[in-house]
Amino acid sequence: MTTLTDDLSSGKPVSCWCSPRSTSVKNVFQTKDMVYKEVALPWMPSEKAKIPQLVEQQIKTEKEAAMLHNAKTPRYLHIASNQTNQWGHHRSYRLQVVSFAGDHLPESESVEKSISWARYKVAITKHKDEEQTSSSLYNQNYMWSPFVDFSKYIDDNEMIVNEDLVAWVTTGFLHIPHAEDIPNTVTVGNGGGVILRPHNYFNEDPSINSPDGVYFGPGSESDCEDNKMACLEKDHCSSTLEPFTYHGFEGVMKFE
Repeated sequence: MTTLTDDLSSGKPVSCWCSPRSTSVKNVFQTKDMVYKEVALPWMPSEKAKIPQLVEQQIKTEKEAAMLHNAKTPRYLHIASNQTNQWGHHRSYRLQVVSFAGDHLPESESVEKSISWARYKVAITKHKDEEQTSSSLYNQNYMWSPFVDFSKYIDDNEMIVNEDLVAWVTTGFLHIPHAEDIPNTVTVGNGGGVILRPHNYFNEDPSINSPDGVYFGPGSESDCEDNKMACLEKDHCSSTLEPFTYHGFEGVMKFE
């Protein structure tokens, strides 16, 4: 049974933009995702199975890079440079969007143009000095002919290969009021955002150079300075634990 009630819910979408320059202003937009590919089993060629396969794609135009709110979006979105790390992968930043926004206003509505930025989960455009914001305070004065119509940033369909790129991200959540909102709207679980994550940008985890890090090498198991667990016999309140040993990465990981 479906019940319709008075509209008390509210969507809270927020538009933000960022320009992650991966070592230069000559960047490209890449996507990565997984698809299933049907292959014959090596040990039984008459039988087939579907296996996951990584698919990478470089997006060339702004319209291709405008990802509508209700459309399926690749799970990995990258602003990448033409430079590579020591492993031969393009240095990039990943756009990881966290959003639970409600449905967007239908484009058939005449006032939708004033919030056309909310059509897209992510849109990538070529940087232009005249395209500074996705909306304007003055849009509310006459929503039928807005001062800033974000969709026009997409309509000119500029090439986005080896350009200074801007990522426009819409994030938010659908909020349906409930008793726990009294006296204040609960904050836990009500949020959204975008995370800029280095992806092949470094040659290794940069936190390995943290000044407060601790490095264990073979032979330092009994050193109380590095391994506090080696000094438990001096602490009468400590529990009995198995001896700690560490053999390093010898024979485990080999990089050529």
